Amino acid sequence: MMHVGTADLASAVSNAGGLGIITALIFPTPAALRDEIRRCRTLTPNPFAVNITLLPAMVPPDYGAYAQAVIDEGVRIVETAGNSPGPVIAQLKKAGVTVLHKCTTIRHAESAVKLGVDFLSIDGFECAGHVGESDITNFILLSRARQQLKVPFIASGGFADGWGLAAALVLGACGINMGTRFMCTVEAPVHQRIKEEIVKAQETDTTLLLRRWRNTSRLYKNKVALEALKIEQESTTGEFSEIAPLVSGKRGKEVFVNGLDHRPGHWPHPRHPHMRRAGQPHRARGRECHQGAPLPHQVRLQALDDIYYTEPCMHVCV
Repeated sequence: MMHVGTADLASAVSNAGGLGIITALIFPTPAALRDEIRRCRTLTPNPFAVNITLLPAMVPPDYGAYAQAVIDEGVRIVETAGNSPGPVIAQLKKAGVTVLHKCTTIRHAESAVKLGVDFLSIDGFECAGHVGESDITNFILLSRARQQLKVPFIASGGFADGWGLAAALVLGACGINMGTRFMCTVEAPVHQRIKEEIVKAQETDTTLLLRRWRNTSRLYKNKVALEALKIEQESTTGEFSEIAPLVSGKRGKEVFVNGLDHRPGHWPHPRHPHMRRAGQPHRARGRECHQGAPLPHQVRLQALDDIYYTEPCMHVCV
């Protein structure tokens, strides 16, 4: 949730009954993250988590310092994702933090279990942002996770309503990770024009960028994304610098703040069912998610009984 995972969003989700997540690396320093964690505590009495994502960067952040800020502030749950998370996971586990790790393949999930993570987020190819390089959809991934994994897991990518929640439960997940749908609520720090674009988008309105550099990302298919894709496909040098101005984080943040009138930009976008409307509060979204799940109670229980573990399930909605 780049540029969006602030205390305002996380606290609203936690207050509505989910587990809100602050995005660590949208803050310029570990000290700024500390301040945001403290601010979140003034907005909700409920638990919330912090995400630390490790991705390729010309100047990598000090991930250990961000993790230490989370530990020092007493956050009990951290979501990790990305490349080589071992040192950060070890640091968090040593401090007694519960670790959720996001994976796009079962192989990576099994590696994360060996590192000691407590539960997993299985991230299908439908997801917004970084989709991995294997292009495996949730229908296959979740079924394989149910067969192979010995720790609890939730489902991520393309979930926007109770029907998706019900499907995830049947396939063996303990709950869902929902992000883009919450970007359309009144509490999300996203320009109204962008919320409206997200709501009216169809399942074909995304494109994949950065595959050439093995950093594939799913973005909303607009003029900026298509321009960047054209450069990526036609470049004779293969230099990332050719498209960097179009896909920079700064430009992505600008479009969330200013909408489409100031300077067109890009944003991550999943393949998901068509959303009905923007502007609902988080409480209404969480209620709709639970009430919209169409499965009979017995079917849901049977789906959970078939899972290989007995630990309590965590329903995460962020």
